[in-house]
Amino acid sequence: MATAAAGAARTAALLLTLVLLLAPRASEAAGAGGGDCHFPAIFNFGDSNSDTGGLSSLFGAAPPPNGRTFFGMPAGRYCDGRLVIDFIAESLGIPYLSAYLNSIGSNFTQGANFATAGSSIRRQNTSLFLSGFSPISLDVQSWEFEQFINRSQLVYNNKGGIYKELLPRAEYFSQALYTFDIGQNDITSSYFVNNTTEQVEATIPDLMERLTSIIQDVYSLGGRYFWIHNTGPLGCLPYALLHRPDLAAPTDGAGCSVSYNKVAQLFNVRLKETVASLRKTHPDAAFTYVDVYTAKYKLISEAKKHGFDDPLLTCCGHGGRYNMDLNVGCGGKKQVNGTMVVVGKSCEDPSKRVSWDGVHFTEAANKFVFDQIVAGALSDPPVPLKRACQSKGR
Repeated sequence: MATAAAGAARTAALLLTLVLLLAPRASEAAGAGGGDCHFPAIFNFGDSNSDTGGLSSLFGAAPPPNGRTFFGMPAGRYCDGRLVIDFIAESLGIPYLSAYLNSIGSNFTQGANFATAGSSIRRQNTSLFLSGFSPISLDVQSWEFEQFINRSQLVYNNKGGIYKELLPRAEYFSQALYTFDIGQNDITSSYFVNNTTEQVEATIPDLMERLTSIIQDVYSLGGRYFWIHNTGPLGCLPYALLHRPDLAAPTDGAGCSVSYNKVAQLFNVRLKETVASLRKTHPDAAFTYVDVYTAKYKLISEAKKHGFDDPLLTCCGHGGRYNMDLNVGCGGKKQVNGTMVVVGKSCEDPSKRVSWDGVHFTEAANKFVFDQIVAGALSDPPVPLKRACQSKGR
């Protein structure tokens, strides 16, 4: 039985390889004439900025009031509503991505989400329960993706039936958009073990090597269209400031930590160089570097201009300058007079806040960021999202 199963898996993998090599690339053909790319699917890799249910599936659901604004209930997202990846999917006419790790109610016809909150490029030498960082590092996500290809095509071709309505067609793997948003936790986790800024900066070359290797693995599995986000202004996140109060000052004009943001900016410089190198190595693929740092910092530094209030004040939290307690998160409970009561409550109007819980943005803030990046003004090369298949060799 084991031998037969292994043989079937090898056959499925071989068939998929042939399909990827021979299938007509609808998105490339559309792009050749200057029109939209018509990506049939999205495969996403990342951390909590784009997690649509991975961590909730593994370690317990994100509690209410997460999801209150859009979904009306917790939906696996650490947010009151939609994330940037949700707006990306909407704009491409693709359903919200199901988390690969979610075994109930998932539909992978037009993609899958391998992102998990707390994930990092490098493996964490600790546990989720000790540090809050996920064991599902980027290399693990890439292994999940490879297994997803082999298993989905084996089931699609051999079981058929309803599975053909829940799993992607083989040619979608060469036509899909591959999105990446990761790196934030590599920087913060290094800071949280009391490393100096110089020590944190010294890890960046290794992060770029690992990221390059994993993107090349995805390329070898058929990926050709990559949309890669840089990391945001970490010095503007309340949880980072509270974890390392010694780095909270000096601050810039927006009240953000200069030290944290300096490292995030260096990470982004190196990431842009890494994407440029991948572009040269794989001229038959399209790599788009997306500057979400600028979009996020614009919102934080000009919050009132864009209809938001204090950008460093969290909506869902409890206590202190930032309405955030590191020990009682959004939806968290505390014992009051012998009774456990929810103290990590939502603010009255999340649409007026930038920060949802001190780590993640609100839906309104995510929508602002998406609106800044969708047309390509902050991308290299400056191509709109819908034409991201056209940047080959650029």
